[in-house]
Amino acid sequence: YCVEFKTESLSHQCALENRLYARWMQYLREGHTVCVACQPPAMNTDTHRCSGDGHNADGGKILHWEAVGNSQCRGTWKKIRQLEHCSCPLVHSFIFT
Repeated sequence: YCVEFKTESLSHQCALENRLYARWMQYLREGHTVCVACQPPAMNTDTHRCSGDGHNADGGKILHWEAVGNSQCRGTWKKIRQLEHCSCPLVHSFIFT
């Protein structure tokens, strides 16, 4: 499954990232909608959920995220909705880890 979030805030360190494999962080923006896929091995085998997916959160709850590969690139987002069948666009798409 996938979860759509609206980015509320992010640290300025995201924009400073220039390592080739992590340049995607430069494109994160406040107010953008991002789509995050929950796939193994991040998925818990008992609950079939990914940690941090905001399962019990309503749309008003602020949730925290951190980018893999740069712990200084972090921020907050709000859950928009969960999609049982992922249809994430190629840009602004991520995977829970």
